[in-house]
Amino acid sequence: MTHLASRVPDPAVRRLTATLYGYAFLSDLVLLYPLYVVFFADTGLSVGQISSLFVVWSAAGILFEVPSGAWADVVSRRLLLCLAPLVTAAAFALWVLVPSYPAFAVGFLLWGAAGALVSGALEALVWTELDRLGAVGRYARVLGRARTAGVLGVVCSGVLAGPVFAVGGYPVVGAASVLACLFATVVATRFPEHRPSSAEVPGERVSGTAAPADPDDGDLGWWDTLRAGVAQVRTRPPVRAAVLLVAVVTADWGALDEFTPLLALDTGVGAQAVPLLLLLLWAGVTVGGLLAPAGERLSHRGYGALLCLVGVALAGGALLEHPAGFVLLAVAFGAAQLATVLADARLQARITGSSRATVTSMAGMATDVLIIGTYVCFGLLATAAGNAVAFAVTAGPYLIVGLVVLTRHRRTTAAPAGVAAAAATGPD
Repeated sequence: MTHLASRVPDPAVRRLTATLYGYAFLSDLVLLYPLYVVFFADTGLSVGQISSLFVVWSAAGILFEVPSGAWADVVSRRLLLCLAPLVTAAAFALWVLVPSYPAFAVGFLLWGAAGALVSGALEALVWTELDRLGAVGRYARVLGRARTAGVLGVVCSGVLAGPVFAVGGYPVVGAASVLACLFATVVATRFPEHRPSSAEVPGERVSGTAAPADPDDGDLGWWDTLRAGVAQVRTRPPVRAAVLLVAVVTADWGALDEFTPLLALDTGVGAQAVPLLLLLLWAGVTVGGLLAPAGERLSHRGYGALLCLVGVALAGGALLEHPAGFVLLAVAFGAAQLATVLADARLQARITGSSRATVTSMAGMATDVLIIGTYVCFGLLATAAGNAVAFAVTAGPYLIVGLVVLTRHRRTTAAPAGVAAAAATGPD
């Protein structure tokens, strides 16, 4: 199947991107975000109980991630994107109607399942539709802007949560969160989705070139689709490496984000100044998402240097133990957001066949596993040496992976031309 850029129907691309940005914004316009930990504490939960809820949340994501990805490949990716906000809305409604530990646990189970429904399905739908329209080269910038729209939703939640809480307390905040989820479902119904036929699947393009046919592809059922996705990761080193890259790049800063309020307090500022320091981080994340078009031009060496920048800036900003260190942390978070978008784009470019959401969900599952591991490591290190040291040490994987990428680049450029060309097609 031939795709020509001149045939791209711009209104169709605009519809896809506008729907994506609206969906991302509304999905994160959750006024409970900045308040739910306080809500749990006000209900009488201990710190240990609250921590156990986070474990339930992460475990739910791991449990449902890959099965839901296979479901998206078999049934409908758009259907899962419509269902996810409804499941999240049910979780928030349960919290405010029956505020108790069991209700919170069930709510986190639902919220984790909802996240799994989106993970994989969203990226696969966007890539496939852009590929169909001959605009797959825009994927990284579109995804980066979608991530930025989500960040803006979080920022708006932080701005609105206080005034809304002052008006009606947790019930009104919860109702507003449920309403945002319902609006997200309405927006999701506007996603275009063209399911490829079994004859078209082998011809799905990878960065503008026809992908080789996957012998396991065709009109597969759920179980066969799941097996095909697992087999692709297991037997194809470029795909496996890309999955691991997404997991490492995404998990580390995603986990460390949860501990930034503690790091802010350690700088000596009062509790009222903590949101201002965190706003710097969100500004950095926003800029990082918007830099995706420029990031697409990074070479292998440039991408390795970007990862090294994340590690150095995270460690340096934390070890300063001064409010000014949050400027470095903002740079690190922005670079990490950019690295995450680019890693996802590289993964999508290496997936072939009809199990795209399944493979992407495997990257999401690996990310969840690494996040739990990062939580545990940070807790042990912080107990022994303090938050700043724990933050700096936990940022180490970025330096390691960045140096590996740079080293591999040097080996590739030193190889004969034919070997270098073959190696350049692989993931970092």
